[in-house]
Amino acid sequence: MKLKVCGMKYSDNIEAIASLEPDYLGFIFYDRSPRNFNAEIPVLPDSIKKVGVFVDSTISNIVEKVKQFRFKAIQLHGDESPAYCKELKSSLSELDTTIDLWKVFSIKDEFNFSILEPYEGIVDYFLFDTKGKEKGGNGYTFDWNVLKEYNSKTPFILSGGIGLDEIEKIQEILKTDLPIHAIDVNSKFEIEPGLKEEIVLEKFKNQLTLISRDQKIKL
Repeated sequence: MKLKVCGMKYSDNIEAIASLEPDYLGFIFYDRSPRNFNAEIPVLPDSIKKVGVFVDSTISNIVEKVKQFRFKAIQLHGDESPAYCKELKSSLSELDTTIDLWKVFSIKDEFNFSILEPYEGIVDYFLFDTKGKEKGGNGYTFDWNVLKEYNSKTPFILSGGIGLDEIEKIQEILKTDLPIHAIDVNSKFEIEPGLKEEIVLEKFKNQLTLISRDQKIKL
């Protein structure tokens, strides 16, 4: 089970969290977000993939940011259409590296998974977040029971208000055959928006590693 820490903002904190060796670090480019990133990313270990998070941005802006920061994944958190995703995917394919495309869908108490069908074969991963006032970082989970209706083989990232209190829930959902690629965390590990608490995050990562290892042994 891979781990993504999103909403990184401050250089020293980025380096501190990178020392924990998460699989992904996310950087938000959305000026209405308190975690909006407008700095330089320090040098990170090659094992950490940088993710650029955008909300209804222009394709040219995304491509520019990919070239500038060498992102390995792009996360779309707005109302991007399948046609937009296809055009973006085509533009990204012209670069000299492999870049995954993630499309976010927000869930509360129910969700119509047929909405995903036009995106199949275009995006590499879906990301399911909590539907709330903000585009992300709302601080609470959605009802994961909704995911029992997920019938696609496209892997997804589980997000939305995940913290230490959700470890048991993660352990339970990993017992299913759902194609969960990663756990995405953000606000539950913050001292303030964009500033992550290293000690608590390390504890979470260690527990996530243990339950992932235990699940593999059972399989």
